Amino acid sequence: MERTFVMLKPDAVQRRLIGELIGRIEAKNLNIVAMKMMRIEPQMAETHYGEHREKPFFKDLVDFVTSGPVVAMIIEGPNAISVMRAMMGTTNPFNATPGTIRGDFGLDLTQNLIHASDSPESAKREIALFFPE
Repeated sequence: MERTFVMLKPDAVQRRLIGELIGRIEAKNLNIVAMKMMRIEPQMAETHYGEHREKPFFKDLVDFVTSGPVVAMIIEGPNAISVMRAMMGTTNPFNATPGTIRGDFGLDLTQNLIHASDSPESAKREIALFFPE
């Protein structure tokens, strides 16, 4: 069993897509082992998106993810990281395949509904950040 971190971003919450997106995760036979709705403080957002700190879109990412509540989850299942990444679709929703979360619901490059860890190392770091022991 593999664990990954998944976050439904403020646009997913605002657009009332939480149930739809959780339903897709559960339909894929992945288990939600922890979940909470929360507001992210700017410092936490800057840590979370730290690898993008020097990129021109960093401030927009931080501003967006702190603009409203998010749903943070730990997802568990076989190949959970790659399964969630495939379910999400590409970062740019305009290029995302229909049937993926971003392909079906995405409206904007920055406000793209969902985040999921891209590697076991990222999953471990993000889970520890959002679900400290």
